[in-house]
Amino acid sequence: MNRPVLVYDGDCSFCTTSVAFIKRRMRVDAEITAWQFADLAALGTTQKRAEYELLWVRPDGRTYGGAQAVAKLLLAAGLPWSPLGAITRVPPFRWLAHGIYRLIANNRHLLPGGTPACSLPADRRP
Repeated sequence: MNRPVLVYDGDCSFCTTSVAFIKRRMRVDAEITAWQFADLAALGTTQKRAEYELLWVRPDGRTYGGAQAVAKLLLAAGLPWSPLGAITRVPPFRWLAHGIYRLIANNRHLLPGGTPACSLPADRRP
């Protein structure tokens, strides 16, 4: 792996809509893939973790999840996104970002682009 990998939930419409925004608006030198199509073992992670949160996997194998994955994405995107990524890495903004991330992730099925399938575990999705 020569560049970071952003791993998201490809079955979730909210997540795929967010990734489409990232691809349109951000210049990120990273592979972006749904966990359903990723070799999670090779990335050093599990399906359980990939279902739970967005993942940013660095080429050295270090993995960041949730709000910190978003922060790494923003940092990698450069200006104008990187200052937001930088501030999201330090307390108390880090704690706030984590809370907001969990609120969004736990309710993504209620957000624009979300579907009821977003709230189901992968093994129970249609």
